[in-house]
Amino acid sequence: MEEISKNHEVIMIGAGPTALTAAIYTTREDIETLLFERGAIGGLAAVTDHIDNYPGFPDGVDGLVLADSMRKQAERFGAKIELGEVTGIAKDKAGIKLTTTSGDMFCKALLIATGSDYKKIGVPGEQEYYARGVHYCATCDGAFYRDKKIVVVGGGNSAAQEAVFLTRFASHIDMLVRADHFRASDVLQEEVAKHKDKITVHFNTTTDEIVGVDGKVVKVVGTDKVSGEKKDFETDGVFIFAGLNPNTQFLNGTGIDLDAIGLIKTNDDLMTNIKGVFAAGDVRHGATMQIASATGEGATVALRIREYLEGHKVINE
Repeated sequence: MEEISKNHEVIMIGAGPTALTAAIYTTREDIETLLFERGAIGGLAAVTDHIDNYPGFPDGVDGLVLADSMRKQAERFGAKIELGEVTGIAKDKAGIKLTTTSGDMFCKALLIATGSDYKKIGVPGEQEYYARGVHYCATCDGAFYRDKKIVVVGGGNSAAQEAVFLTRFASHIDMLVRADHFRASDVLQEEVAKHKDKITVHFNTTTDEIVGVDGKVVKVVGTDKVSGEKKDFETDGVFIFAGLNPNTQFLNGTGIDLDAIGLIKTNDDLMTNIKGVFAAGDVRHGATMQIASATGEGATVALRIREYLEGHKVINE
């Protein structure tokens, strides 16, 4: 097995669509690039059953196929992918020092593209039917449920907004809210009310189990918290909007600025408050959480990294 070098021009943490796209751009310009990935190459895209809204695929594309194509393209231009984990980042006199499971690494520019994971509610059937009836993105998967029944779980802004979006496709939506009121803004509550012909809101209702038959979701079992009565909600699919967990826990103590929920703050050049450290994709504050925009940010940040390295070279000379 080839021993990994300790010194690199660019290191990218993550190997999802953002980092793979960025690596295609940097390596095509002969900027030596190493990607660190602790999970699946391709990120959330790789574990998405079918992607229907990525440009260039009129019939859609399997997430794993798209992710593997991006990987092969990046590697064709010379990108190296290391399976491992980054546990610390520090500014070093010579550049940026990373503490990793493969030992200490050093780079001139760093891209953090670790993405976000959808918060899970942890009920039976949620993991089993992920991407096969259980979804976390209405924009990504709503069109699969044209003229079908849907259950939406959540009562915050994203749940209200996405439930309204799903009325474009669904014949009916049962919205399960644990609390006795919405946490969504008044404006979004008014939007939900405008669609009462399609959306039925069930307050004080828990989501206890997602049930399937022959590999397909058929119902959600909940509990009325007031009466204690169990309720069945027949459905073709479940959309869960409990929020996102940015993959930024490893940045604690690094000095990199995060927002209230842990997303990375950047300037217009996608650089963090630490010079030479960039962030892009779903881990960045202001990201739109779409694969197409993630690849777009990957291209943009690669160009910004190139500009930074060129400027850094001039200063050193």
